[in-house]
Amino acid sequence: MTTEPRDGSPPPHGEPLRALVVDDEDAIRRVIAAYLTQEGFTVMEAPDGTAALRLARTEQPDVVVLDLMLPDLDGVEVCRQLRTFTDTPVIMLTARTEEIDTLIGLSVGADDYMTKPFSPKVLLARIRAVLRRPRIGGLVQAETADSAVLQIGALRVDTAGREVSVAGEPVELTRTEFDLLAALASNPRQVFTRIQLMQAVWGAGYVGDERLADVHISHLRSKLGDDASAPRFVLTVRGVGFKLGGG
Repeated sequence: MTTEPRDGSPPPHGEPLRALVVDDEDAIRRVIAAYLTQEGFTVMEAPDGTAALRLARTEQPDVVVLDLMLPDLDGVEVCRQLRTFTDTPVIMLTARTEEIDTLIGLSVGADDYMTKPFSPKVLLARIRAVLRRPRIGGLVQAETADSAVLQIGALRVDTAGREVSVAGEPVELTRTEFDLLAALASNPRQVFTRIQLMQAVWGAGYVGDERLADVHISHLRSKLGDDASAPRFVLTVRGVGFKLGGG
């Protein structure tokens, strides 16, 4: 089961969205904070992972902008610990271009990543994209409540309740993992390209790395108990993309 999703609109009673910016470089952290403040966010800053986790627990931000390289706990460990108590969207920042850093970061639940240097305007667009989700519900749900529940073999997807189970056992998914599964479930017979999945989950204007889809699909398969070499639920259609299988 996932936590209640945010839709990117301001919270009730006109309260501004809350962002936690985590970076040990004061200049970068303050530039991001100033830009987000100008855009109407309430911004909290943390120079290290320990402070970030403390603020995340006490202040409950709507989004976390998290640098990979921190002086105490690195971004991967911070993200891993965040996922033990919150499903708040995480956008990871990294000065490294090596693929392994991105893959490791995403495998512990980061929703997106950006490589430094980056445009604050692009960062804001990515933040808005993760906060607008999920928008999958309109695709999956039809006119009756029953249509919000999809059963494929042992896999049960409840899009209204945002709950997933395999053979009756609940499966805990991150927001991104659930949204990808819901996108696939919106038309079980359809093969979705990576771009289609990314635009369904991150928004029509998303222009990020297509490998995001592969990393999140890999993590989704692992949680569903799928063998990557012979998956039951999330099937790879070589040269095209992914679709749901018969389980």
